[in-house]
Amino acid sequence: MAKKTPEQKAAEERRYIAASGASTTAELEVFLSDPNQAIRVVAAMNPDADSQMLDRFADDKFWGVRIEVVNHANVSQSTLLRLLEPNVRKRGVVHHAARKKLEALGVTFDDDGMPAIME
Repeated sequence: MAKKTPEQKAAEERRYIAASGASTTAELEVFLSDPNQAIRVVAAMNPDADSQMLDRFADDKFWGVRIEVVNHANVSQSTLLRLLEPNVRKRGVVHHAARKKLEALGVTFDDDGMPAIME
């Protein structure tokens, strides 16, 4: 991997600052496709991110971004449910963190590790 130029490093630093300081959906939206995973993590951690924006960050391919969505105070229960992995062999830290948070919210789980059907 090639070393980053000083200009690239400065641009990344500006994006980090912008991601942490964003206060609107429009300001956060640009970070959904940022090439730097760490910057997307910072954007997902932003306290001004609302539940709809967090739901969009939940689609990130990297677990580090998704785990920050799970840990965010504004995450919705529907997003947490969507982050559960039905395939036992594919479950990882995101599934387990989402389950733990859902259980704290009163959601019960069956033996298969998925939420019990509420009637």
